[in-house]
Amino acid sequence: MWRGAKFILLVMVISAGILNYADRQIIAVLKPSLQQDLHWTDVDYANLNSLFQLASAVALLGAGRLVDAIGWRRANPLAVGTWSLAAAAHAIAQGAAAFGLARFALGATEALGTPTAIKTMAIAYSPGERSLALGLMNAANGLGAIVTPLAIPVLALAYGWRASFAVTGGLGLIWVAAWMALRPDRKLDLAEPLAAGSAHRGSWRQVLRDRRTWAIALAKMLSDQVWWLLLFWAPDLLSRDFHLGLAQFGGPLALMYLSASMGALAVGQTSRMLLERGVSLNFTRKSGMLVCAVLALPLSLTTLAPGPVVATAILSLTLAAHQGYSTHLFALTTDIVPSANVATTISICAFLGNLAGLVILQVAGRMLGGGWGYGPLLAYASVCYLLGVGLISLLLPRLQPATE
Repeated sequence: MWRGAKFILLVMVISAGILNYADRQIIAVLKPSLQQDLHWTDVDYANLNSLFQLASAVALLGAGRLVDAIGWRRANPLAVGTWSLAAAAHAIAQGAAAFGLARFALGATEALGTPTAIKTMAIAYSPGERSLALGLMNAANGLGAIVTPLAIPVLALAYGWRASFAVTGGLGLIWVAAWMALRPDRKLDLAEPLAAGSAHRGSWRQVLRDRRTWAIALAKMLSDQVWWLLLFWAPDLLSRDFHLGLAQFGGPLALMYLSASMGALAVGQTSRMLLERGVSLNFTRKSGMLVCAVLALPLSLTTLAPGPVVATAILSLTLAAHQGYSTHLFALTTDIVPSANVATTISICAFLGNLAGLVILQVAGRMLGGGWGYGPLLAYASVCYLLGVGLISLLLPRLQPATE
């Protein structure tokens, strides 16, 4: 479908997403080693993750506006370069305060990632191309979560956990060098939908008063809680409830995130086909999100699984459903929000999603530290997607394409 500069740009955006997920997930994969080496408690680990979430949430308030102001061409290398330096800084952290500072810096700089990627997709690709492009982006992002639990334990066991952080950060700096050498942004035909980016941006007040913003934001808040919970606590769940060690849970985690990628791909391709055949935007998005929400319901049964194989299957289904749901939600944003305001809208929604993630991570640390186990957490998480679909249907009874 895509050739030349559009293909190169898609590859660059996808690879940036892979690095993004690797940088943020590495702490979850190394948790048992870090906890033993640095003497962390579950509450300490929750606090570090919440610090990351807080920094990301606060930075998101300005990240989308910055991306809309400087444009996607400058935002891409700026985002990847700054978060890669922050990721590499973990390797030289000597104490809890320094490690916390590195987590804060990573959260603040990674805030540029999502609004930059969605803005790029909204402007560089036509409406008919976006569903599949976003599906591919979400699917490939999961590769970072697949490769990380497979590669990082091997690297950490051979060279130590500090080398793991240094390598992932260094790969991001190589990405920036590749962007500057290839410059796919300069090779795109400006006569295509890229011209939409020249539309006037709405004010903060206009964006915040828009019902579309709040429908997307509330749905994202609910779904992001589940993603952050599983991203940071799934390795601990497999270790705590199913007694898997550092060398054992790499395979299950890789399978889970491979399933997530397949879910995003399936939704991207299916929704593209439906829209091309004349099925309404309203039916395509809402029915697709509803199917994903139903598929996430078995999550509540994870702790009752007879062994790690069944538990992994349930978690894999949940993450596939999440990425399908997320693909629809991102595509929905580019469908109904004017392209000039896409990054600002996404940043507001991601800000609220990160706050929700911060809360669920704190709740998880305290519930687990108090002996409650994962049962209540997963029971709540299993219905979040249905609640999100309900709120979108309530606030936006009829989805309509944006007018620039």
